Amino acid sequence: MRPRITAIFLSSLAILQAEIGVEQVAKGFDRPVWAGFPKGISGKMWVIEQAGQVWIVDEKTGEREKEPFLDIREDVSRKGNEEGLLGLAFAPDFAKSGRFYVDFTDKEKQTRIVRFTSENRKTTPSSTAEILLKYPSEFDNHNGGWLCFGPDQMLYIGNGDGGSGNDPNKHGQALDTFLAKILRIDASPKTGYKVPTDNPFLKTPNAKPEIWAYGVRNPWRCSFDRETGDFWIGDVGQNNWEEIDYVAKGKGAGANYGWSLREGDQATPKKGVGGPSPSGVVEPVYVYKHGGGEKDGFSVTGGYVYRGSIKELQGRYIFGDYQNPRIWSFKLENGKASDFKDHTKELQPKGGRINLIASFAEDQDGELRIIDHTGSIYRIVGR
Repeated sequence: MRPRITAIFLSSLAILQAEIGVEQVAKGFDRPVWAGFPKGISGKMWVIEQAGQVWIVDEKTGEREKEPFLDIREDVSRKGNEEGLLGLAFAPDFAKSGRFYVDFTDKEKQTRIVRFTSENRKTTPSSTAEILLKYPSEFDNHNGGWLCFGPDQMLYIGNGDGGSGNDPNKHGQALDTFLAKILRIDASPKTGYKVPTDNPFLKTPNAKPEIWAYGVRNPWRCSFDRETGDFWIGDVGQNNWEEIDYVAKGKGAGANYGWSLREGDQATPKKGVGGPSPSGVVEPVYVYKHGGGEKDGFSVTGGYVYRGSIKELQGRYIFGDYQNPRIWSFKLENGKASDFKDHTKELQPKGGRINLIASFAEDQDGELRIIDHTGSIYRIVGR
């Protein structure tokens, strides 16, 4: 009888450890790339469509408002697959001020960081646009597009290296360009912005003072841990490796993540591009190779350290891959990933599948959403 009892016990344990799933929150979007939840407003979710519209969705019904929250399609370029309206950040006081920021590629192949103001928090006149930053994207890929206010209330901006392959203009290690960088600005003034006085390259000759960190290839979704303030990056690789980068709160100023000398934790193999690790480089905490296997992929989508109500996921960094649509998590121990888990099978909708993982989103309670680029948005839930 003992083997039978043991088998039953192990089977029950497996069921107890698989108590997560997904529920569809909304559907029918055209290439959604981002979702967000401003502080002070409950029950609503904001969703970006890549062509240049932002919609407000009622999370209980899945219905969107009749009019878009923002419509800037006439200014947004969608010629390239990676171009478009890519990111949004609500001001910390959005519920009061109505101010928010977007990152998009314009018709001139420029990246624009623009501030808008919505007086009623439901619609936004395009006339309120104020361009804070504008700089060339060069090619039609590697535009980054992530925006977020950090724990210090500064606005952080993730930029790719400008595109093509293998960083042909060597932006990764250069400090005289916004490309291949994480920027940090003070967006609190009524108009314009200020460069924070503690930015690391403020006094470096020929360096852009807005730079906070450098050496990223295409940071496709970054996040701050809401509990610790630690910073995470999902950085898309070239031909071989995808990577997850991490720095503890207070340690990210001036960080060099290695691109284009390094792809993942290896020298970039292209002749004349790769090389030894630069001094003080921040090595990835996790890398995975290109391929279609259960632990492989082709384009990382960065996520969040989970701080919601599901015990199994507590403190785990949840992320995925866009093209090989898998969802994984790990814990960080001694600066490296440990206890790696593949959640792909359990995080699939009933009778369907998540096709292209464009982003993750975190609500006010630390619960996560998964944005499928083919049109649907899902909530991770406990069973």
